[in-house]
Amino acid sequence: MTEETPVIGVLTSGGDAPGMNAAIRAMVRTALVNKMRPMGVINGFAGLVKGEFKNLGARDVGGILQRGGTILLTSRCDDFLHPAGQREAVRNINEAGLDAVVVIGGDGSMRGAHVLSQQGVKVIGIPASIDNDVWGTNICVGTDTAMNTIMDAVDKLRDTAASHQRAFLIETMGRRSGYLAVMAGIVCGAEMTLIPEVPVTIDEVAQAVEDAYRRGKTHAIIVNAEGSNVRTTDLAAGIDARDVGFKTRYTILGHIQRGGSPTAYDRLLSSRMAVRAVEALASGTHGVMTGLQGGGIELVPLADVAARTRDINMEYYHMARVLAH
Repeated sequence: MTEETPVIGVLTSGGDAPGMNAAIRAMVRTALVNKMRPMGVINGFAGLVKGEFKNLGARDVGGILQRGGTILLTSRCDDFLHPAGQREAVRNINEAGLDAVVVIGGDGSMRGAHVLSQQGVKVIGIPASIDNDVWGTNICVGTDTAMNTIMDAVDKLRDTAASHQRAFLIETMGRRSGYLAVMAGIVCGAEMTLIPEVPVTIDEVAQAVEDAYRRGKTHAIIVNAEGSNVRTTDLAAGIDARDVGFKTRYTILGHIQRGGSPTAYDRLLSSRMAVRAVEALASGTHGVMTGLQGGGIELVPLADVAARTRDINMEYYHMARVLAH
């Protein structure tokens, strides 16, 4: 850090996740306590490339703890994927007088943070992703809230499924990771869970629905991650064509999973991670990501985070299958 008041930038990037605002709030207020000047970067990495910055004070982050989304906005930035965009971002960081940058986002954002670190920028990452697909942390900011949103939706859909004796296909987010779908399958009592990691056929799903009907169940719940090898609409048509006992309906939860007020867990987790990030910068540590490990917030090298991917624990997938019987 410089001998003058250090200036710390903060940005949110990639898909929004409940708890991002809580992290911004904790970062700003911890920076102020540590005699640093916080500055927001508008619109993620695109804001770095375009030089969009604004000063943040304690009152600027008042009343945002309970809000979903991000007050700093977020976007995908193709320009930052190229050397020219990266050079422009570093140039703007230097011209704005930023001594360090806190990056809040998912796996792609952590790779972007690592790129900045390689360019000589002092960076710390905070993992925020409803998919929980960032390596180096047990759970990401936003995952718990998304999981509770899915659970609430499935519980409500089960009521109508049982009333009409139907099979409901419910699509969750998860293009590359089946984490949300698997956890929903367990906590919501699904008859079957479809994930990108395990290919299935329509015949296999139809058989699971028919088995549930034969066992005397009043309904069937199938949770399908959006990245599975079977499209939800094709699945619904395929099951109905096979006459398995239940008629089917499908619901695609979509972006409702990203929104809403963060749970108490996500508010606490994001605050803990943000405080740890600023305190690490104050002590001269950078090039790392905050990660929840064994109940504590640890610092994980961004180089390791960027080089690895977090796979779902297949024991949970096995559990979901066992509990479906």
